[in-house]
Amino acid sequence: MIEILTGTYQTVDPRFGRTPSAIELDMGCGKGRMVLELARRYPERLILGSDVMMGRLRRIDRKLTNRRLDNLVLLRADNLDLASYLLPHACVDRLHLLCPDPWPKSRHRIKRLVTTDFVGRVARILKPGGVLHMSTDHLPYFEDWRRILAHYPAFREDASAIADIADIQTDFEIQWRGEGKDVPHLAFRYEPGAAAP
Repeated sequence: MIEILTGTYQTVDPRFGRTPSAIELDMGCGKGRMVLELARRYPERLILGSDVMMGRLRRIDRKLTNRRLDNLVLLRADNLDLASYLLPHACVDRLHLLCPDPWPKSRHRIKRLVTTDFVGRVARILKPGGVLHMSTDHLPYFEDWRRILAHYPAFREDASAIADIADIQTDFEIQWRGEGKDVPHLAFRYEPGAAAP
């Protein structure tokens, strides 16, 4: 099922009529390797995959129909809109942001998704104890993430939060690793009551 949220200006039900044990969101799900495997592996969870590219979403939709996965909902939506107002407060258990465009040129950095503003928006939709999982092939962007998240004491690094999915690689990750690039992952647990160290 594909839900078109582009041009929507109201909060949606993140459960989409289901009663899942948990909700996972793959922002920018690309070709769908991660969301399809999450849906297969965790049938009791609701898996949300968002992307702005309708062609990609249609291809994933065909695959999920063929595989009879009924716990995956695809969202055509902008990631900033999802984090800002489309999803309600404290609704996501684990959010995946894997290999987003790093916009490596200095003049393009303004287009990067991961900023202090974005992290604040993500904090709005994560449940207490929820997980922010990120990866990139661009090491300077990776180091920027560490610097940004260091300003948020509520986000505590926790590699164990993604141990159950460490074997899943996105299509981009497979491509980059095939070219000899490192693709490090970070996982942060959101603990809104945490005090600064």
